[in-house]
Amino acid sequence: MRRLLVLLTAALPVTAHAAPSGYFDLQPGVTLETGDTWVTDGQRFRLYGVQSCLRGTSYTDNKGQKRDCGDASLAVFAAYIKDTKPVCAPVANTTGISYVVCYAMVGKDRLDLATVMITSGYAFAALNAEGLPFHPAYAVAEQDAREKRAGLWQFEDVQHPAILLSREANDRAKKAKQ
Repeated sequence: MRRLLVLLTAALPVTAHAAPSGYFDLQPGVTLETGDTWVTDGQRFRLYGVQSCLRGTSYTDNKGQKRDCGDASLAVFAAYIKDTKPVCAPVANTTGISYVVCYAMVGKDRLDLATVMITSGYAFAALNAEGLPFHPAYAVAEQDAREKRAGLWQFEDVQHPAILLSREANDRAKKAKQ
């Protein structure tokens, strides 16, 4: 896993005091919509290849209380933004949203923010329509987090958001055929 993080971060530029050309600072104070999406200056951004827990879905904590899974992802994302001051660059644009990759400084280490979120167990590898990860390295990080029962994976009833999103898509397709 360490080798993967080194490979992911080796290709990213070094920051001095401000974001390098083509990058922008992700600073506290943006409007977080989910644990992977935010709005700043009227523009929506989303971490590329990441799926946070869906807001309104739940897990049962160690004390037997139901908690909102999406709120957990969002809180951890907010903490990482505050503590690591990520720098991001757009990698793809669609109507209304810019997909970005971000790196965060942890000590002297430059880490891919998506990998950090996924390995901590508070985000998941996003899947395409065929059920394959947009970025295979994130699926590897997710499997590692799952095996270690990191973050949300420690709770037995946490469901991968891709399962829930797939069910919704299948239900919509069935209704459309009727």
